[in-house]
Order: sequence, then C-alpha cells, then structure tokens
Amino acid sequence: MLVLAIETSCDDTGAAVVLDGRKILSNIVSSQVPIHRKYGGVVPELASRKHIESIVPIVAEALKTANVTLKEIDGIAVTQGPGLVGSLLVGLSFAKSMAFASGLPFIGVNHIEAHLSAIFLGKKPPRFPFIGLVVSGGHTSLFRMDGFGKYERLGQTRDDAAGEAFDKVAKLLGLGYPGGPVIDELSKTGNPKAIRFPRPVLSKKSFDFSFSGLKTAVVNYVKTHPEPLGGYPEDLIRDIVSSFQEAVVEVLVKKTVQAAQHQGLKRIVLSGGVAANQRLRQRIEEESLDQRLKVYLPSPYFCTDNAAMVGVVGYEYLKRGMRSPLSLNAFSNLPLT
Repeated sequence: MLVLAIETSCDDTGAAVVLDGRKILSNIVSSQVPIHRKYGGVVPELASRKHIESIVPIVAEALKTANVTLKEIDGIAVTQGPGLVGSLLVGLSFAKSMAFASGLPFIGVNHIEAHLSAIFLGKKPPRFPFIGLVVSGGHTSLFRMDGFGKYERLGQTRDDAAGEAFDKVAKLLGLGYPGGPVIDELSKTGNPKAIRFPRPVLSKKSFDFSFSGLKTAVVNYVKTHPEPLGGYPEDLIRDIVSSFQEAVVEVLVKKTVQAAQHQGLKRIVLSGGVAANQRLRQRIEEESLDQRLKVYLPSPYFCTDNAAMVGVVGYEYLKRGMRSPLSLNAFSNLPLT
C-alpha cells in the first residue's frame, strides 16, 4: 500500500510517500526556521501563510522523488492535531481536497501518535508493548503502548514542555532560535555540575512533569548575576546551559525508567524533537543498561516533524479499512488516549 502523507502541525511543511508503513520512498520537509528566528519563536499567522505557499510544491516534490503519480497512491494520511490550528487547516484542507478529487480514502492522524510511531521507520523496530516518551517543543508525555490505537497516557507536563523550556532559556541568554540544538551543542564543553538547578519530580507516585520552575530558576540565576559590560563570558554561558540541560535530562530519564518499571515493561522508545538531544540519548541508554531495559532511539532526522511518521500511522489504519469523513476538522488540542 502506497500512502501519501502530509504534515503541517507547526512550522514545517512535510510530505512523504511511504510503502506499507515502513519503507520511505520520499520524505520532503520545508523548514520555516529562518522566518521565525527573528521573532525568537513560531509566529502562527506567518506559519500558516508559509504553509499555503509551500504545500503544493512540497507534495509535488514528494510524488516526483518517489517516482509515482497520484493514480498509484492508495490512500492519504494527514495530521489533524494537536498543533497550530491555522497550520493544521492548510494540510488538512489540501488532503481532503485531494481525496475528494481523486476518490482516494484518507485518514486523519494524531501528531503525538505519529511521533511515537517514527521508531517503526528504523531497521529494528520494537515489539509491543513498550513505554513511549514524547518530548518536544509542545509536548512532554509518557505513554504505555500496547499496539497501534492502544495507548494509555501515564503522565504529561503540567506546564511548559521540555522543548519549550529549552527555547525560553536560549532566548533569555540571547542564543537564538530554535534553542534546543544550540544548547545541546554548547553543553558539550560546559560543566553540568557548575550550577545546581532544581530537579522537579513533583511526586514519586506521579509520572507528570513540570519545567516552569526550572526555567524560573535559570531566570533568577541570571538576575542575581547581572550581565557585565560586553556580555557574559562564554564559559559562564556554557556552564549555565549545560547545568540546565542536565537537570531537564535527569528528570526525563528518571521518570521514563520509573514508568517502565512500574508497568513491568522492558522496552522504552523516545520520540519528538528533544529526542535528538545527544545528552538525553546518552543518559537514557546508560540508565537503561543499568536497569536492564532496552531503549529504542529513532534517527535524529525522524525526531523532528516530518510526514513519513504520519504515513506509518496512516497505513496502519487505512489497511484496517478505517476512513475519516471529509467533514474532519483540525484540533489544536487532540489528546491521545
């Protein structure tokens, strides 16, 4: 089954052609980072306008790269939420139009479910059940996954997502946008023990997260250490971001491992943009080895938003005969349960 997948949940316009939910024939992504960098974050109105400009050429390029025509496509999958409504509507409206004009079946896909399913694009995907951590700029959640469509949310952030905290700290220190990759790189030569930032664990019985207090701790540290003329020394910047990153990573790893142990599961999957963070990948592998758990890490390329992961989920539901109506709407908040 050939699935044409479309992803426009935030600021990346993506289209892919996926064979049988596993083999990628094309996966095209148009990034808007240069547009939003000057504002220090995604501007929803600008994002949706850029999607309108990009959606037709990106889908055309995906079909061309896969060397297939629309007549050879068996179904269409598209992200319907969660995300920025204006952005989602561009992809969803385009997919519905294509489905209506061509008579192809189409299915709406949950963006979080797509992130969790990106691991199946790898050479050795995990068996169900497993613990899945989704950690990105908009989401930080833990799930038990027993199969496609069979999920139990174990915990989620009560305030800022981990990726959001990265971006806000980077903006505070004038490091630019997006903040995650910048902090990841600077932290390699910083001292993660230089500053003891808090590790918000909330409760030993809870798998929820909270990063707003940690972000505030960084703000307070900066306020109590006024910026000297000429700016902060580079060594201090590296120590701040390294110490901050270490606190975030420690909490993410601890909660994820505890969730696996609580559920009696031996397999862990990371997903989402922050799953590309090198320190997080290193620490989760070390801790999993200590606890005799198996961790599955998607390629960093599949951690960020892309349409191929949407194609994985779309295929699983389309092959079961499931279809979405042409009245399907976009949702900024679409829980995965």
